[in-house]
Amino acid sequence: MTKQQKAEVIDFLTSEFKESQAIVVCDYNAISHKELEGLRKDAKENGVKVQVAKNTLVTVAVKNAELGDIELSGNNIFLWSEDQISACKVADKFATANKDKFAIKSGIIEGEIADVARVNAFAKLPSREELLGMLAATWMAPVTNFTIGLDALRKKKEEEAA
Repeated sequence: MTKQQKAEVIDFLTSEFKESQAIVVCDYNAISHKELEGLRKDAKENGVKVQVAKNTLVTVAVKNAELGDIELSGNNIFLWSEDQISACKVADKFATANKDKFAIKSGIIEGEIADVARVNAFAKLPSREELLGMLAATWMAPVTNFTIGLDALRKKKEEEAA
């Protein structure tokens, strides 16, 4: 890579990392190209971006984005998203499906360095859509119970009249 290409990668990653709420660092030693494309497809469907980049370039980009100092070693693939949960979920799902070949190493969540346990904890949280569904169900519960009660009263009245 030329210096100009390296600078472009650093600028791209810096701007992406500044706008992201979660960055997940994963080890991908024995992943085939086909499996990696599966990860990229799943990531795209969930609004997560995936990039393989040199550790030194990512370290500089993380510093430029003012997210702290992260220590990187080995073969890494980086997943990031604008919300805290999506990147963690995609990485956790893929790591579970490919246990021997893919592993979560660490991450940066809301500007703080996160260990594997914290990334996995975020992966277990419900998504925004699931939370909104739970909230709607909670709001609808009194109305639903009221209509069920009215229907039971109506049926009782019909039975008494017959």
